Amino acid sequence: MKRHRHLLVGATMALFACVAIGSSPAMATPCTNLRSLQLQHTVINSADDNTTGTFVPPGSSPITGLPAFCRVTATLIPSSDSSIRIEVWLPESTWNGRFLGTGGGGFQGVITYNELASGIQAGFAATNSDLGTGSSGCNPLFCGSAGNMGNPLAIEFGDPAAPSTGLFGHPERIKDFGYRAIHLMTERGKEIVNAFYGHRSQRAYFAGCSTGGQNALMEAQRFPNDYDGILAGAAAFNRTHLHMAGLYGWQNTHASPGRFIQAGQMTLINQAVLKQCVGQDGGAKTDQFLTDPRDCHFDPKVLLCKGGNAPPACLTSDQVTTMQRYYAGTIDPVNGQIINPGSERGNETDDILALGLAFQERLPEPAFDGLFYWVFGPSFGYPASATNFANFDFHRDVDKVDDQLAAVLNATSTDLGDFRAHGGKLLMYHGWADPLIPSQSSINYFLALVGNEGPGFQQGAQPVGFFDHGNGPSNPALRRTQSYARLFMVPGLYHCSGGPGPNTFDALTPLVKWVEAGVAPDTILATKFVADTPPAVQMTRPLCVFPKVAKYNGSGDANNAANFTCVTDENDFNQKPAPKYGP
Repeated sequence: MKRHRHLLVGATMALFACVAIGSSPAMATPCTNLRSLQLQHTVINSADDNTTGTFVPPGSSPITGLPAFCRVTATLIPSSDSSIRIEVWLPESTWNGRFLGTGGGGFQGVITYNELASGIQAGFAATNSDLGTGSSGCNPLFCGSAGNMGNPLAIEFGDPAAPSTGLFGHPERIKDFGYRAIHLMTERGKEIVNAFYGHRSQRAYFAGCSTGGQNALMEAQRFPNDYDGILAGAAAFNRTHLHMAGLYGWQNTHASPGRFIQAGQMTLINQAVLKQCVGQDGGAKTDQFLTDPRDCHFDPKVLLCKGGNAPPACLTSDQVTTMQRYYAGTIDPVNGQIINPGSERGNETDDILALGLAFQERLPEPAFDGLFYWVFGPSFGYPASATNFANFDFHRDVDKVDDQLAAVLNATSTDLGDFRAHGGKLLMYHGWADPLIPSQSSINYFLALVGNEGPGFQQGAQPVGFFDHGNGPSNPALRRTQSYARLFMVPGLYHCSGGPGPNTFDALTPLVKWVEAGVAPDTILATKFVADTPPAVQMTRPLCVFPKVAKYNGSGDANNAANFTCVTDENDFNQKPAPKYGP
């Protein structure tokens, strides 16, 4: 399981640069003195100096190249049933005066050490949390299941052998996971920073992807004064409906034996998508990814087996149905309402590490369905029960889940007035090839923010007045929104990391410059390394502030960002949930 952790957390943290503050390093009190620090509802478990340049996470490979730092571990106990683990890493002589909160992935249950390491390498005092789910035996992919049933893939990704119910019967731990753990991590982390350095941090930032993106938006919505700048990647903000999409996708491929997509067929489909659509959305014709998949209307029935052809070289009619529903989204079968958007064309991959359909359909039960055990208990894993993972009814059962969990888990409020009044800046990003969280979800959230800024703005589509025609955003609501919130869509990026496109970029430094120098980012340079391993560069590409897209200039090396220009996009339809399930 440990070798897959990078798939569940932010990719941008790996490359962000150190941004210096023009002051000498703060004098620090001895690290070990923090062991006696008294904080509300907090137990300091350890406080130790690490001057070796190396840290070895439990059960994982060493992290090297670290500055000398003070490592503090603590347990937060806001309720009698809570047990939230946090760590705070404090650079001893290289602190840049800033505080950095970092998020988690999936159900978390562990500390994300790579995020802490990246933070202190860039000069931040950094903190991370297990979100309080570790005490229930949860890990990023599993927090309630019927057990791994001997399935090799489930075993490899950490599904325990015995059935478990995750946070069922633990409403306080559900609150911790939903919003409380990150907020208290932030408060206690800042207090530890103050105690160690003798003064407060000058600025506070948060960065996270996936569940970390949900953490990010939850902070902006519920605790607007916690952070000055927030980086939210591929946010799992519409939590209950996103997990329903996992159920829907698994049921889709398991409806009958013929509906299953065979090994190699997702690659076959992806190649057909690129053949039909690549280069038609602003990108170069040599790209192995789509710049804006909304311009692609590929229908998988073009791969229907004919004559003597047979799978996996083509698709059966049942498999065509599977893929059509994959793109169509999670739908109420009675009234036709969209519960969660569908997958974008161009995200098809046979790489199980991308956590897409090739991974999900091979599990013995739907990926990330632990959430439903929190509502229905152990019976959710019983084949004969009224409601289980195989027969969950997308008309009858949705409201029961939402009634119990939505208010605590879904970061769907679009009222960021207090965050903006505080001077906060929100930078969002999402990969266009994300096979786990539908890419258009982040666009839906951003459009909802714009919709709050003025009358007459129709959500779900981007009207002509929405676009920039050369003299700044012509839509006043867009202009007001972009004064505090900006979105960058990333062509060819899988879920938070990896993918065929330019999947490595530094989004934190532009956020710092926006907060501290008032320079709002219009573009971010993204890089694709050869074999996704630095330093050899395969290509670079500008990421453009939404709603602009990077358009190839028509000449020059298509692998060089200098030959692309961010231009006004056309009016694209963006699939969104029904109002009761949105934004």
